[in-house]
Amino acid sequence: MGKGKRPPWVVTDDLWGRFEPLLPVRERRSRNAGRLPLDDRRCLQGILFVLHTGIQWEWLPQELGFGSGMTCWRRLRDWNEAGVWDRLHQVLLTELHQAGKLDWSRAVIDGSHRQARRGGPKTGPSPVDRSRPGSKHHVITDAHGTPLAVRLTGGNRHDVTQLLPLLDAIPHVKGRTGRPRHRPRQLFADRGYDFDKYRRLLWKRGIKPVIARRGMPHGSGLGTVRWVVERTNAWIHGFRRLRIRWEIRDDIHEAFLKLACCVITYRRVQAFC
Repeated sequence: MGKGKRPPWVVTDDLWGRFEPLLPVRERRSRNAGRLPLDDRRCLQGILFVLHTGIQWEWLPQELGFGSGMTCWRRLRDWNEAGVWDRLHQVLLTELHQAGKLDWSRAVIDGSHRQARRGGPKTGPSPVDRSRPGSKHHVITDAHGTPLAVRLTGGNRHDVTQLLPLLDAIPHVKGRTGRPRHRPRQLFADRGYDFDKYRRLLWKRGIKPVIARRGMPHGSGLGTVRWVVERTNAWIHGFRRLRIRWEIRDDIHEAFLKLACCVITYRRVQAFC
């Protein structure tokens, strides 16, 4: 960390102002119901600390003031069930879109395989070593690499099976005028998505497919456009908690994945808005 830089898990007033209105209303407790719950802002910082460092929940340092690892784990679970990460991502995408910093002229899609050391739902045999389970992170971005949607599947699922689910997962993003946007004009993908059936389905949605053909020599030029999704995958796996899947529960790992996309999108809001 450079001198004078703020740790990435510190929640600024700017970020908290966007996040706090999205939290579910907590039920009021009686006067003699035990200790008061830990402040949500501190719990969010604890969750971000685990996401950035990859530390185990039970090893979360108490001197940081983020509460116990179990408390932060419960908040991550509850907020994910309440759809907080999805709504936060939509809020951030809306800010980018209204500032003219979302490029809907094309979207780029790709998937990446991660080891799943403890197994669990949404895992499958690795295509390289079938004795080791793994999971896949599927992401779709705009032309600048801003993540629009992300999904988690087993490591043995074909990338093309998540093409339409990812398009459906793109939120409706409001602009300053006109109807909300949620559909790109073109979709760029590698040879793993080379199926005429899905090309036809994309045309029916009004999206032009630009997908590399299997068996054709390299040098199609798609790499000059597709590199943005590779960079986004690198950003996602820059969070140590996502380099290897340690969670048995798939919803917890997917919550980390969605939170990482929110952090990446927020960084772009800070840079361009």
